[in-house]
Amino acid sequence: MASKNRLVKETKVQEIKEKLEKAQSLVLSDYQGLTVEDDTELRKTLREGGVEYKVYKNRLVVLAAKELNIEGLEPYLEGPVAIAFGYEDATAPARILNEFAKTHKKLELKAGLVDGVVYGEEQIKAIASIPSKEVLIAKLLGSFKAPLSNFAYLLSSIKEQKESAETAE
Repeated sequence: MASKNRLVKETKVQEIKEKLEKAQSLVLSDYQGLTVEDDTELRKTLREGGVEYKVYKNRLVVLAAKELNIEGLEPYLEGPVAIAFGYEDATAPARILNEFAKTHKKLELKAGLVDGVVYGEEQIKAIASIPSKEVLIAKLLGSFKAPLSNFAYLLSSIKEQKESAETAE
């Protein structure tokens, strides 16, 4: 009986380790007090944002983190803790959870891990304010486009001036 329980725990620790290695970021949150409807809405929003949301036993997360030499998460793994794993966009878990917490006061961001660095609540909220990768790329392209458009307009104006000068002669 004890060996079966141990095997289940070892399997869970391995699963957590795989998620920790694969994730660009993760955010720990206290979900205590959310209604079933709120939790369902949150999970749907996270899934649509490409974020995986899981609840594991804190002790198993601590063991997985230690095996991967991740330090600093343990103090935040107390009480009911859910983990949002971001695989594609490092800011997505923080951004989505922070936005949800604005209208659902029971959800509290505790901490996060981005590129191997543990951040506290305030730093995670700051990370949440960073736009998504797609938005940043669009802004960058927009900043390239504006000067090019202005340059094209300038060339067009010069051409029109020369043409009107030639027809006036």
